[in-house]
Amino acid sequence: MTKQLECDAAIVGGGMAGLATALSLEAAGLSVAIVDALPVEVRGDEAFDGRASAIAYTSWRMFTVLGVADRLEGEAQRIEQILVTDGRAPDGLRPGGPSPLFLRFDHAEINGEGGEPLGYMVENRHLRRAMTETLQARGNITARAPAKVVDVARDANGAVITLDDGGTISAPLIVAADGRNSFMRKRAGIRAHGWNYNQSAVVATAEIERGHDGVAHEYFLPAGPFAMLPLTGDRFSLVWTEKPRAAKALMALGEPQFTEEMQRRFGDFAGKVKPAGPRWSYPLGVQVAEEYCAERLALVGDSAHAIHPIAGQGFNMGLRDAAALADVLGEARRAGLDIGDLTPLRRYERWRKFDNVTLSVATDGFNRLFGNDIGPVRKIRDMGMALTGKIGPARRFFARHAGGDTGERPRLMQGLTP
Repeated sequence: MTKQLECDAAIVGGGMAGLATALSLEAAGLSVAIVDALPVEVRGDEAFDGRASAIAYTSWRMFTVLGVADRLEGEAQRIEQILVTDGRAPDGLRPGGPSPLFLRFDHAEINGEGGEPLGYMVENRHLRRAMTETLQARGNITARAPAKVVDVARDANGAVITLDDGGTISAPLIVAADGRNSFMRKRAGIRAHGWNYNQSAVVATAEIERGHDGVAHEYFLPAGPFAMLPLTGDRFSLVWTEKPRAAKALMALGEPQFTEEMQRRFGDFAGKVKPAGPRWSYPLGVQVAEEYCAERLALVGDSAHAIHPIAGQGFNMGLRDAAALADVLGEARRAGLDIGDLTPLRRYERWRKFDNVTLSVATDGFNRLFGNDIGPVRKIRDMGMALTGKIGPARRFFARHAGGDTGERPRLMQGLTP
């Protein structure tokens, strides 16, 4: 392999956002290079990341166009309904338990009976494998992994990345997909603002005795949401949000004790439950970049924004970034424009920033609202849930928004080639 490479777009970061961006830009007719500091086999290892992602139905359309959906056959679980319940943790004489008021979203209300589901749940290891296999089958994408960026030069004529093996990649545009602590964003002098929540998520997979019927449960408690997300094979992916000290204690429990705690939190609706694999824990926070582009540079995914997982929107936001960037760059290329010029990049920024900031603020507000156990606040939010549950247009609005089916949708999200 030659150490000097020229392409249209060089993507730094081989995580899920970087892989999706590479496939999207290639579908728009661009030649792409993707650079990742980790070997492919490390990201593909089952122990690397125990999380699962909710793929909105418009994001699944994107995967279908890109050829990723076919490679996920048998690994993707339809989300038929989402049940949102408010709850109170046991405290002294208070028994705790769920509120009698709840909110239910049904796929049939927006896509018709038997139509598209609200989304799909897929374990991240399967997503990475499917996107990597799709990428490897493309003739217009070159991968460099493991490889680390040691220097970046950007000017009016183009950009050059220097790698730790002495190789270089020259391109009109660099795409930063290197995560929340993005080296590329910092190197460009783009500031990011945010804060950490006093919360950690314990992530695990549970086998259940009774089938879940494709229903996702979001159970809000003062310490944070307890999400039970359906996976294939009568399993739930758990995202168990707690204060850091409690999360650390959960991580330290032996399997019998953790099973007991899990069963207490589930109750009896799923029958007996038991862990199916290891546990992981992640600190939670929010972060938003001031700008999404600079000279010869665009930010996508967590390098541009990172949010609370309360609504399962983080990865979908990154997918919409990739799809919108593909639209903008594809149009610029067809018009004979420089794809690394700030004019098309600012259009991408305007398109995505409003949506991402709005979602960041909304998820932050939901987390604070449902994490408040003050009586009057609980009554107001329960009344709001009950009212929304009775108003069909309101339910459909929230469901379509969560599905990415509102506003200006990129072509990939409509099931079209960019």
